[in-house]
Amino acid sequence: MNVIGYIRVSTQGQAKEGYSLAYQRDEIEAYCKAQGWNLLHVYEDAGISGAEVDEEALEVEREGFRDMLEALADGGVSYVLVLNTNRLWRSDIVKVLVHRELKCYGVDIKSIEQPTYSIHRKDPNDFLINGLMELLDQYQRLEIALKLGRGRMKKAQQGGYAGGRAAFGYMAKKGKKVIEVNALQASAVRQLFEIRKSNPSMTLAETARRLNAEGYSTQQGKRFTKVQVKRILDRKELYEGKMSYGNVKAAGLHEAIL
Repeated sequence: MNVIGYIRVSTQGQAKEGYSLAYQRDEIEAYCKAQGWNLLHVYEDAGISGAEVDEEALEVEREGFRDMLEALADGGVSYVLVLNTNRLWRSDIVKVLVHRELKCYGVDIKSIEQPTYSIHRKDPNDFLINGLMELLDQYQRLEIALKLGRGRMKKAQQGGYAGGRAAFGYMAKKGKKVIEVNALQASAVRQLFEIRKSNPSMTLAETARRLNAEGYSTQQGKRFTKVQVKRILDRKELYEGKMSYGNVKAAGLHEAIL
């Protein structure tokens, strides 16, 4: 049986809680060996939330996940194997999108920590157990988000960096309260906005192709897609030197790129 593995962490804290990429990979490889399954590849996303979604295209915003879907399109895969389903999604909308994508390819989910889980299973007992596990997981996530949100709101009010992964064009150094400009990435940001200014009718996909043709690449050194282009365009205020978090907007302490 052919399977594909998927692993993800959104923060360094998850590595301390036992969800490091290396741990997830080891568990997946050991499970496949015990089951006698053929593990074709393990796709990964590092430092990316499981709740992120492209609201315009209604697609999951993760490069590793998108690469995995391209591999599934070739056929011959029975399962996407994960340590826990929370590696695939962290919100109801993302769960629906993941289910939709995998059903299109006739692929099911196999979770090591939730052995009865299936996107096709209709058994009421399994539905109850899996549902309760997901509710508890979501409760923990919301509780953590609430605590972090208070601190980030205060930082944003002061114009400081609210936390999390720095936006493309900037870098966050440990112990620093202000994000710093990444010169190489900042050049790509300026060029992107210049392209859009000169070609207002150009689509996101065409803009991405233009950036790629000019030799620019993403934080991971990969080609730009319309998802990354939209993410940068949506952060124009940040690149202009402003800081926002929720409903809070303030003059940022960071250097403007635009």
